[in-house]
Amino acid sequence: QVQLVESGGGLVQPGESLRLSCTASGLRLDNYAIGWFRQAPGKGREGVSCINSADRRTSYEDSVKGRFTISRDYVKGTVYLQMNSLKPEDTALYYCARGGGGGGWCPSLNNQADFRSWGQGTQVTVSP
Repeated sequence: QVQLVESGGGLVQPGESLRLSCTASGLRLDNYAIGWFRQAPGKGREGVSCINSADRRTSYEDSVKGRFTISRDYVKGTVYLQMNSLKPEDTALYYCARGGGGGGWCPSLNNQADFRSWGQGTQVTVSP
């Protein structure tokens, strides 16, 4: 079963930046919408951002708009989440997943059941 792999997490101070990467073995991500999600301790998993396959149109959860940027590199087959101006409330385990529908369009970030091939996650901790 194909599974996506996240990397790039770490411990940073408030205001600093991190870039997360999402890759897969045995699967080209080019043909799929890719979403980023996060789960903070004691909370449910929430959608953060998503990028379409063909037109690279993006969507963001309100709390990260203007701070996070999702992008994709078709040559490297990688999807990135650039996170700037990090806050302690961004602390969470971050996951990527592919859109399960055809056409490479992002499902709603509120419909996690429409995403597939979840990775194991990468931890992001923002602390003074």
